[in-house]
Amino acid sequence: MSIDLKKLTPSSEISGEDDSETADLREMLREATEFMLSFRWCTMIRESYLGMGIGGVVGVFLLKIVPAKADVDEWLWVIVGDLPPAYIVTDNAPNAACALAAYIQEMRRWADAAKNGKTVTDLIPLNVPATPENAKELAGRLDFLKTEVLSQYLDDLRSCSEEEEF
Repeated sequence: MSIDLKKLTPSSEISGEDDSETADLREMLREATEFMLSFRWCTMIRESYLGMGIGGVVGVFLLKIVPAKADVDEWLWVIVGDLPPAYIVTDNAPNAACALAAYIQEMRRWADAAKNGKTVTDLIPLNVPATPENAKELAGRLDFLKTEVLSQYLDDLRSCSEEEEF
């Protein structure tokens, strides 16, 4: 793994701009942990870090898990917030910005397919029906993440293997 943990905030040290945001970020960490533990191939979370977060909007966490199977990655990015949760492997995401960019890219594929009435079977799984309405709502959130959040991390995005145009 080529992720510099020194650039991340250990979960025990998470704090926001105020008490409310701190509570939101900690709640998002809880959601990220529960999301990962919902998979049979994840038996436990060993370590957790905040890569970036805006309370109640988006949290990008790096989790070190105890895999139940040998072919499961030990380190995974988990994105949660006011959007569908998902995990991203670290292979092409050496930092939180790259993980969020990969998330946006995968979710945009889902939204485009759902909007056009195409199958989403082989795309990132979401726990909502693939309807044009859900696609439109998701696309709006993805646009916000790209323009308002990722635009603040352009230097980090240069580290991505498959850099999307930002």
